[in-house]
This record gives sequence, C-alpha cells and structure tokens, in this order.
Amino acid sequence: MFLLLGFSAFAERGGAVDRSFANCLEYVGVAVEEPDWNPWGSSPVIGPDGKIHLFVARWPIREGFGAWKTHCEIARYVGDDPEGPFVFKEVVVKDADPKTAGRNSPHNPNIQKVDDQYVLTFITNAGGKTGKLASTQGIAMWVADSLEGPWTPMGENGLIFDIPEDPSVWSHGSVVGVTNPAFLAHPDGRFFLYYKAMRKGDVRRMGVAIADQLEGPYIPEKNSLTSNKSEIEDGYAFVDEEGKICLLTTHNKAGTGYLWKSDDGLHFDDPIPGFDKMNQYVSQETIDNTTRPHAALFGRPQLLSQDGTPTHLYVASGVNFTGGLGTHSCVMRIHDPE
Repeated sequence: MFLLLGFSAFAERGGAVDRSFANCLEYVGVAVEEPDWNPWGSSPVIGPDGKIHLFVARWPIREGFGAWKTHCEIARYVGDDPEGPFVFKEVVVKDADPKTAGRNSPHNPNIQKVDDQYVLTFITNAGGKTGKLASTQGIAMWVADSLEGPWTPMGENGLIFDIPEDPSVWSHGSVVGVTNPAFLAHPDGRFFLYYKAMRKGDVRRMGVAIADQLEGPYIPEKNSLTSNKSEIEDGYAFVDEEGKICLLTTHNKAGTGYLWKSDDGLHFDDPIPGFDKMNQYVSQETIDNTTRPHAALFGRPQLLSQDGTPTHLYVASGVNFTGGLGTHSCVMRIHDPE
C-alpha cells in the first residue's frame, strides 16, 4: 500500500522527481479519426504480418459523448507502421453482441499476445437506465488464435471478472463496477488482471485479480493496490527492460499520467510522471484552435513494445485537432533519454 501524492509534494519533501519516462514522449499525431464516430482507447499489438493492429472503442457522434455507456463497439484498425496511418478493418465486438450474453456497450479494450493466442479484455454493462450503468460494469475476456478471429468468450455470463461478492474484498459494492482492464501475463506464470473500482464516498483506486490459468478463476486481492487521495484511472500493465512490473495510469482531473514500478506486481514504489499535460507535447495555440479545447486531456494510455522495449504510446483525446466533431486516438513516440 502506498500514498499517491502530487509530484510537487515529492519535491517539497526533498525528493527528486524522476521524469525519465514523461520526458521521452514526443507527440506524433492522430492515429485514428472517424467522421461519424468517437474513437477512444486504442490498444496495439503486432500481428504475424508485422503490421500494427489497434483495437479501438468507438461510438456514434450523433449519440453524444456519454454514449460510450450505451452505444459503444470495439473495432480493429491496421497500419504498416506504429505511427499510422491506420485503416478500419472490422468490428470485433458489437454493441449487445450475442457473445456478451446480454451485456451492452463494449468499451476500453486491451489486447495482449500470450504465447500463440490473442487475449482481448474489455468492459461491458448490464444495460438499463443510464444513471445506473456504471455500477453494473464488469470485465469480459475473449481469446482467439488469429487477430481475424474467431473469438471465444471466457468465463460465465460473458464476464471473466465481476464485482466481488465477498464483503472483505475492497472492491465489493463498487459504485462504478470493476472496469478498465489492464491484463498482464506475469513473468511468474500467473495472469494478473488490474482493474479500477470505487467504493461509495471514496476515490477511484486500482486493484488486481490473479489467476493460475488464463481462463480463470480470477481471484481479487483483498486490498487495493493504491491508497491514493486523488483520482486515478485507466491502468496499462507491462514489463520494462529491467524486468520491473509497471502500471501506467492517468489522473484525469489533472490531465497527467503516473508510472508505478514494482518487483512483484503487487507492491509498487511511489509513482513518477508517466506523461505531462497535453500542452507540454502540443502547442497551446494548436489546443486553443481545436473543437473542444476544454477537453484537452490525454487518457486511456496503451503501450506498444517492440523486442521488449516500449516504443509508442497511444492515448485517447477529447479534443479534435483537425476541426471535426469527434474525439481522437493519438500516438506518441517514446525515444531514448538524451
């Protein structure tokens, strides 16, 4: 357990802030834009063809921004290069897909290659009144031998992990369900499913559920991984070049990212900057000329590693740099520290 403080607080305590990751990011441009859609949360994987496949949440612009909870689907885009351009190929998970067993609006995908299989995790909800959708969110898992499918759901009722029934587990009774999966094939052979939850009256925290087999069961750790006082979101888990288990999260209200490092994936050091505010990578003039400058935040970070080295970061953006009405998926290059 650790306390999430602002980076300025670390400096005030006399500690130097490690900016090695945030300072290595360079904005490249828009990865995915669709005239009639809001794309969000692009998760990359390298296919056997050497191309980059992005699994992207998207929903119709005409339904409004909040329709990610009611009209979302997951689509696959392909590019020859990590920096695009990316071309739409297919819808992988439809809204109210029969394979999701009565669940709705698949959102926030995470794609990982595990041995010879592809593992796609995402969130769905139980439908009903809009105000109650968040509390019914759970995590689904689909598995395929090919990026073109067919995809096979794992778990029961279309979910691999739902709100814990055990009241001794920290995420029992979460008012936002269990959401935003960050799946990791742990070096010790187990499978870690990091997730976000929030108890009533508290802030959003990160937890983890662990399984010995890919198909589960995924057993949640009793305590949250974070004792943060400020909001965190959107974890992405990976192993860095030094063998550290890393978790990249966002601070949505501040518009910044946190990078947490751990030896075992359960006990993390104090975070360092994962990424800065948008205006550190994109000029303020460019932001001011976007469709929605008030939404100038990067979110839902998803990382591409090549030969064990992180090379690109994909982030969702509420602004539109090209004058359109929808959101963007953007790509950032990770270069070596100077």
